[in-house]
Amino acid sequence: MIASTPATPYYAVIFTSLRTEGDNGYEDMSNKMVELAQQQPGYLGIESARNEIGITVSYWKTLEAIKSWKSNVDHQLAQKLGREKWYSQYKIRICKVERDYGF
Repeated sequence: MIASTPATPYYAVIFTSLRTEGDNGYEDMSNKMVELAQQQPGYLGIESARNEIGITVSYWKTLEAIKSWKSNVDHQLAQKLGREKWYSQYKIRICKVERDYGF
């Protein structure tokens, strides 16, 4: 589903990743992180797709909201486990969305 976002400006966190073999608890943690992110102040929405490469884009009102999410204790645990067992490689990009349009 395409996220419904407000009038610009807002911010996008683009998380691009390559997974390791096997689930190893990944799907459960991923679902928990989406649920937890949705409860965070400043959260606006999320879009995600995975084939050989995974791309998840989360949308936030402010840079401060992104920083707060990054420092969330449960999210920090997921980040640690991601580095240890779920991802062979990842990249995070934070962007300011200045214009959006669609139909």
